[in-house]
Amino acid sequence: MTPKANGIWVIVLSFLLAFLLAIVPFPDWAMHYRPQWVALVLIYWMIALPYRVGMGTAWVVGAFVDILEGSMLGLNALAYTLIAYLTLNIHHRLRMFSYLQQSALVLVMVGLSLILVHWIKVGTEQSDPVGMLYLLSAVSSAFIWPWLFVVLRQLRRGFDVQ
Repeated sequence: MTPKANGIWVIVLSFLLAFLLAIVPFPDWAMHYRPQWVALVLIYWMIALPYRVGMGTAWVVGAFVDILEGSMLGLNALAYTLIAYLTLNIHHRLRMFSYLQQSALVLVMVGLSLILVHWIKVGTEQSDPVGMLYLLSAVSSAFIWPWLFVVLRQLRRGFDVQ
């Protein structure tokens, strides 16, 4: 009998791929439509393995996104910790929801984190108060959620990540 791999490398690789997708250049007209890949992967792993991926992971992942984006350190870390808190509070219910219901909750959670980031940027004068176009990212994230959920679930089951 060989010992079972704990599968941490699958989680780390999925986050690395999400980081890469988060920094892929988009044309200027499509920047508001960029899905929040890292937040989506974080939500998935918190639903699937809440005892392994928690609020500490969310903070570290958010700090890494801050470094990648060159934004104020702790900004995305705070937003991802908010997502982690909300997800951990309802992860049992999220598992039983349909893809459409999960997408609606993803829309709300990602939207709240985007609003928080926008308010802090405006409050610290790093951004100008603009319209609500930045929330289109939450809409595209909710649209992508069902497919990402299926892909990550197959990956988790295929590699027996527990």
